[in-house]
Amino acid sequence: MANTTHTGLINQDALVGVVFALLAAVGFSAKAILVKLAYLDRVDAVTLLALRMAFSVPFFIGVALWVRRQHAEPLSRHDRFLVLVLGLVGYYLSSLLDFLGLQTLSAGLERLILFLYPTMTVILSALLYRRAIGGRVMAAMAVCYAGIALVFVHDVGTMQGGIVLGASLVFASTLSYSVYLVGAGHAIARIGAARFTAYAMIVATTASLLQFAFTHPLQALDVPARVAGLALAMAIFSTLLPVFLLSHAIRRIGSGNTSLIGSIGPVSTLLMAYVFLQESLSPVQVAGSALVLAGVLIVSLDSQRAGT
Repeated sequence: MANTTHTGLINQDALVGVVFALLAAVGFSAKAILVKLAYLDRVDAVTLLALRMAFSVPFFIGVALWVRRQHAEPLSRHDRFLVLVLGLVGYYLSSLLDFLGLQTLSAGLERLILFLYPTMTVILSALLYRRAIGGRVMAAMAVCYAGIALVFVHDVGTMQGGIVLGASLVFASTLSYSVYLVGAGHAIARIGAARFTAYAMIVATTASLLQFAFTHPLQALDVPARVAGLALAMAIFSTLLPVFLLSHAIRRIGSGNTSLIGSIGPVSTLLMAYVFLQESLSPVQVAGSALVLAGVLIVSLDSQRAGT
């Protein structure tokens, strides 16, 4: 009886972890939809990013203060440098490039390009640590980029100009985030996940607000209430809650299972873009998305096996 109860609790905990991972993936995916909706009011990327970061940073400041009480020892100079560089590269630069790219790119294609980060991480790790890339992984990456090319060619024929620039910016955003992931593992092991994330987000917010201050008059923050509401929703539902849900999902079902469940992200973005933005959902897009998802899943599973 006790074993049955224990097994039931484990299954229930795993189910909660799966639900949390799904909600986190959908929350992260909704960011592109909220950004595109805000752009309908002609707000620019720098202002929108500054609003999103300003709304979310009080939470991370609170986390930083709480974590500091748990870890009385200050960060070393090396650790402060890591937080500064990775916060700028992984959160600020990646977000800025993504927001700029979304000005001319469909939400569906943006999410698919962002979803390429596991392939870029594999390539960067191979270059930095001289790790060989197996034939299976190389074939999977080729499938991924073939899927992106398929959706890209489709969108070129259906959207107005600027798609090449938008895709290039989002690709650069994905590369920036991949550089962050490769470097963050060492930093998180030294500093701690919550502490590192909070500090890095504060760095990114400072950079975003400084960029806004140097490039915009203060009156630019006088945006329509609808834009402010979308920025607040972005901060809550596409930043804070997903980060919280993701950490709890990883604790319950592991990082490997959580990342695999996150594969639903591009699918949810395509569906939300179809419903809320009236973006097309053609057989070509579905086929290209399937190729990207299949390739990334193979790369992720291979990386998961290599880590065990």
